[in-house]
Amino acid sequence: MLVPHFISGKHYAGILSLWPFSDEAQPATGGDVLIGKEHKEFEAVNLEEGWHTPPGYPEGIEQKILAGALDETRKAGSRTRLLRFKPGIFTTKPFLHEYWEEVYLVSGDLIVGNDEHGRHGEKFAPHTYACRPPGVPHGPFKSETGCLLLEIHYFE
Repeated sequence: MLVPHFISGKHYAGILSLWPFSDEAQPATGGDVLIGKEHKEFEAVNLEEGWHTPPGYPEGIEQKILAGALDETRKAGSRTRLLRFKPGIFTTKPFLHEYWEEVYLVSGDLIVGNDEHGRHGEKFAPHTYACRPPGVPHGPFKSETGCLLLEIHYFE
């Protein structure tokens, strides 16, 4: 089932499932980027199951993919995920990636710019938002009370 997507005024075709990415999956218009996500209509999100630690993250930070997939090798796709930090967990180095990232702090606290021991940084409260273009270093991150983030990642 093809699902149309509009990004920056261009039309792209999505397919029902993009993971793993198929060599047969082709954009609707030659040379454009494929941005595919499943069509979902107000499903209940089970916050008790389906979490796992993303590669490169410490234990205590977990993600739950809500829709889509991101292929960093082919620089294609779009992903919406929840990311949660358990209380006291922190990362030690800044992150840098080649995709756009939008982040909304749903609940808890998020400290940005802590040192390698989890000290210092700027504290943010719920209902704050960030939008980062590719190639922008950000972090490290910490949460004192734990937090829940809604993130959208995509390639141009």
